[in-house]
Amino acid sequence: MRDARYLQELQALPLDLKVMLTKQRIREAVSRYGEDGLYVSFSGGKDSTVLLDIVRKDYPDIPAVFIDTGLEYPEIRSFVKTFDNVTWIKPKKNFKQVILDYGYPVISKEVSERVYYAQKYLEWYRENGDEDKEPTSYSIKKFLNMDKEEKIPDEVLVELAQTEGATLRVKQLAGLAKDGDKKSSFNYNKWLFLMAAPFMVSNKCCDVMKKSPAHAYNVETGRIPITAQMAEESRLRKQKWIQNGCNAFDGKKPVSNPMSFWTENDVLQYIVEHGLKIASVYGDIVEVGEIPGQMTLSDLGLDEDSPRTYCTTGCKRTGCMFCGFGCHMEKPGEGRFERLKETHPKVYDYIMRPVEQGGLDFKTVIDWINNNGGTSIKY
Repeated sequence: MRDARYLQELQALPLDLKVMLTKQRIREAVSRYGEDGLYVSFSGGKDSTVLLDIVRKDYPDIPAVFIDTGLEYPEIRSFVKTFDNVTWIKPKKNFKQVILDYGYPVISKEVSERVYYAQKYLEWYRENGDEDKEPTSYSIKKFLNMDKEEKIPDEVLVELAQTEGATLRVKQLAGLAKDGDKKSSFNYNKWLFLMAAPFMVSNKCCDVMKKSPAHAYNVETGRIPITAQMAEESRLRKQKWIQNGCNAFDGKKPVSNPMSFWTENDVLQYIVEHGLKIASVYGDIVEVGEIPGQMTLSDLGLDEDSPRTYCTTGCKRTGCMFCGFGCHMEKPGEGRFERLKETHPKVYDYIMRPVEQGGLDFKTVIDWINNNGGTSIKY
């Protein structure tokens, strides 16, 4: 039975056993779809580099697919070009078009999704809401018609979320409803203030920039993706693993995630032990100590060596350069935007420059969130 405890047991296994299990998951995918029915989703990041190495040791002809979103570090794009049999695909919109059409990706996918629909409801209520039919403690429209630079009190937004037309997502953001029928441990209410932000917020960038072109490729070729997603990366991915396991073959969008039970350190250890080259933006991989709580091969009577903890001297994760998901949790001096300012100053200037001057205006977004949400996002 798959549950959080079983996942922890798998995550505690030594790397050699994880590699064996991952190869088994890949064989299951090949048995189901054939080599001609699969491809490796290759971002050029360290995780997918390890996945591609494992896959091609047994199945050298399985192609890789790289989605050229324009959001990748230049070092990543250069690194991807060093591999054979990689198909490059592009989204239909660039990132600037996405944020102007839908909004900025901030805090997390779950939060930004709820803010997106809450902002839409707020705008609708400004034009169509009838307070005579729904008497409230506050004159909601009075507050909604304030200067957009002013912060609407949370209690007003909560009352707005209690009006008849408010959907589940709006109620979740206001702390009035939970995820489905199950209780959620995530405090969406903390981010209620974003509902009245003077800029749009959304989770649509990943859908438009990555999922849509990948889906189009899947439909066109009939191939199923093998990805390097890991359950430890997010609450949502952990839930997906508990629900579907590594090989989710029976859903509407079949996928193989054979490294789901790996950890960040497993990836770095594999790179070190197998002498893999990774994109230069990561810097070097250095050893920093032992992993608390993880079993060693000696625990199983297989080896006397203890596992080590590794880290990179450059970027910890590459992903999308312009993404704001999780930046509020970064420590001072380790923030993605702080690092980008030092390593890629021209890109940094583009991200922070006002839209009317040709940029993305992230500075305004970050400042407003810091000033109104009590965060300390560094840039």
